[in-house]
Amino acid sequence: MLAIALGLVTACLWASTLLGSARASRLIGQWAALGWVMLIGLVMAVPIVLLTAPRATFSNDTLVNLVLAGVSNPLGLLLVYTALRRGKVAVVGPIVSTEGAIGAVFAILAGDVVGAATMVLLVVIAVGVVLAAVERPDPDAPVADAAAPGTRPVSAVGTAALALGGAVLFGVNLYATSRLAGEVPLAWTILPARLAGVVGVTIPLLATRQLRLVRAAVPFVILVGVAEVIGIATFAIASTDSAPVASVIASQFAAVAAIVAFVVFGERLTKTQTVGVVTIAVGVAALAAVQAG
Repeated sequence: MLAIALGLVTACLWASTLLGSARASRLIGQWAALGWVMLIGLVMAVPIVLLTAPRATFSNDTLVNLVLAGVSNPLGLLLVYTALRRGKVAVVGPIVSTEGAIGAVFAILAGDVVGAATMVLLVVIAVGVVLAAVERPDPDAPVADAAAPGTRPVSAVGTAALALGGAVLFGVNLYATSRLAGEVPLAWTILPARLAGVVGVTIPLLATRQLRLVRAAVPFVILVGVAEVIGIATFAIASTDSAPVASVIASQFAAVAAIVAFVVFGERLTKTQTVGVVTIAVGVAALAAVQAG
């Protein structure tokens, strides 16, 4: 029951980060949105580390994985924010949710042995990504649902490419983080990305006076920064009860975000894209169950 409840909480939190990121990126740009989110996340992560694991000893391999996880996460977020600024949440979200599948690919390349079911599901997910990127121009479709003010909407292929790039970097993050399991406390897996983001994005933007913020964007950057950190924690706790159940339910954050985007942003998908999104959702859920089982 705990895995189901917290899995749902995690899915809602991750969906809120996707939706909040879309709105923040469209209001202040992807760089500023990332800078504020990383700063807020760091403000939350440092006390957690100090309270739960102030002292830790790391091996050389652990340090490498911490750096890899720390750098790949903010870079992935930057690509996703860029995709969300001009593309549809309903396209970006499902593609980003393939991060677990991409992490599995990295594990395979590293020598891990996987079953036939995993290989088949990876192919199914790949097909879903391709279908989600197919979009026929619709002259009657509203423009405001997909693009930030003052920008031109990018094609579904461009959006999908950015989202897939973000998912690949998130896959790197997951792979590195998986290698840290059991070696470092949970709090230390949250800290590196926020620290790297602040050092690499927030501070340079502050120094060049480009860390802009408008009142309308304030609640969204706070929401995203807080929800990302809490979402990691709720997923970790849910996994202690049942990793398969937690993984399957939490992976549906993209479906939740797509539904909200349809209602709030008025986003519309073609039939082909809808088939692609559903294919990704089913494939990711099935893969999460297979891997965790």
